[in-house]
Amino acid sequence: MSFDPASYVFAESDGPTQIRANTVLPARRENIELHTEDGLTLVGELALPMDREPVATLVTLHPLPTHGGFMDSHVFRKASFRLPTLAGLAVLRFNTRGTASPRGTSEGSFEDGVGERADIEAAVRFAGDRGLPHRWLVGWSFGTELVLKYGALAPVVSEIEGAVLLSPPLHRAGDADLDAWAASGAPLTALVPEFDDYLRPAEAARRFARVPQARVVGVDGAKHLWVGEKFVHRALSEIVDETTSAGSGPDGIPTTWEGPSATAA
Repeated sequence: MSFDPASYVFAESDGPTQIRANTVLPARRENIELHTEDGLTLVGELALPMDREPVATLVTLHPLPTHGGFMDSHVFRKASFRLPTLAGLAVLRFNTRGTASPRGTSEGSFEDGVGERADIEAAVRFAGDRGLPHRWLVGWSFGTELVLKYGALAPVVSEIEGAVLLSPPLHRAGDADLDAWAASGAPLTALVPEFDDYLRPAEAARRFARVPQARVVGVDGAKHLWVGEKFVHRALSEIVDETTSAGSGPDGIPTTWEGPSATAA
């Protein structure tokens, strides 16, 4: 059964409250469907600021579905819970082909990053058709492979501002893909955990040196899965800094909220 984002129950607080892992801040949320050029329907969610137009748009690409990745992988789930309110961002999440979550299951089956090219194209096309501004790709782990392999190619490259990568393994994506990003000139920021399982900051800096406009940010203490609110806060703040002109402020995005909120299951 598809999850209904309208089911969140919002309550007022008596004052500022700590934003916790399952805190949901107000936003306009809707279940969406994406349609790929090869005839598949993918399920997702779009979260928009409650009382203003978005300043920019995050098109998120989740971790490896064969190892538990999906649109609700925790960093992206928390991005949708927080960033429409705290940063004025639109957050588009979806399940790539064959991937299931509480939202539902996308048609098709996992194609090891090959057929998924049509998925990223469908997501960017949806965002463009909806008139969502300043579109940025944000990939995590396997999602970074899709960003690097297809984000600098037509038709996607002309529809986006740039990309942010969380824990890029550089496994499926190689030097030719990095060279395509270099040629595109589009901004590229890679957030690389100090203790990543696949690619650590020093090696990431060497590999991404092929892309003159790339910025590699090593994150002390972090691991590939970004477990812990400290590291989620850092990742989301870096994303906001990269994708919005106002940025997240000297201390990053707020960690407290005064106003109605809900608690996710």
